[in-house]
Amino acid sequence: MALPSTSHLRAGSFLSRMARSSRQRVREARAKQSEGALLQRALSTPPPPPLNLSEFDVIAELKLRSPAAGELTDERFDRAAQIGAYAAGGASAVSVLTEPQQFKGSLEDLDDAAASLMSHGVPTMRKDFLTDPYQVLEARAAGASGVLVIVTMLNDSDVTTLLEVATECGLFVLLEAFDERDLERISTFGITPRDTFPVLCGVNCRDLASLKVDFDRFRKLATYLPRDLPAVAESGISRPADVAAVARLNYRAALVGSALMRSPDPAAQLVSMKQAGEKAGRGIPCS
Repeated sequence: MALPSTSHLRAGSFLSRMARSSRQRVREARAKQSEGALLQRALSTPPPPPLNLSEFDVIAELKLRSPAAGELTDERFDRAAQIGAYAAGGASAVSVLTEPQQFKGSLEDLDDAAASLMSHGVPTMRKDFLTDPYQVLEARAAGASGVLVIVTMLNDSDVTTLLEVATECGLFVLLEAFDERDLERISTFGITPRDTFPVLCGVNCRDLASLKVDFDRFRKLATYLPRDLPAVAESGISRPADVAAVARLNYRAALVGSALMRSPDPAAQLVSMKQAGEKAGRGIPCS
């Protein structure tokens, strides 16, 4: 069983804390509902919209706060309006934070977003610090179409198990990497391209020790991207020019959170970002 580098986990003490908190949440949830009962509830939930990849995709994120940026909303924030703007702007999927302590998220946020977006055919993704298959079932029961799996904080066996359960539940998976070691590990999992429940490879350019973004990491890690998996650029993307830059590095999608949460017109911002990615991917200069 291959384990993540221990020095990497020390540098990413934030992830270590999040992993411990995640496991505690699983223990508390299991005490309230057995895994068997949750599985029945998950499988009885209507099939969620599939993730349909296009020329270039933008995954929009519902995020109320972050440890790095602080509060992103106030008492006037309208979740339903934000979700509607994401659908109107052409988001390929909506990532919903469900971690309660540092991000003020909840499974209820995911449930509400999934229900609202169902009529638009827009899939939702649970973004959290998943450590247990139970949490994949929770995502499916809430109506999610996909889940984020952070490779850095898990061993190979855990990642494989989460992938298998997600596939059984009909969910797509975004495997998140932070450095070349993570990307090399992802390449060893033997994942083949799948049209129905795709697996994507995300690169997060945030430094785990300082939580600061380093946009140049997208360039440095581009040569390590698994050839057969669509690559997603995560963190530090705030402008259409940023989207164009990662598209030119062969990233197929961008996950954008804080910039859209702070935008006075997230729908228009989304349109501009998606267009910038499409043009750059085709080698067309951005005006």
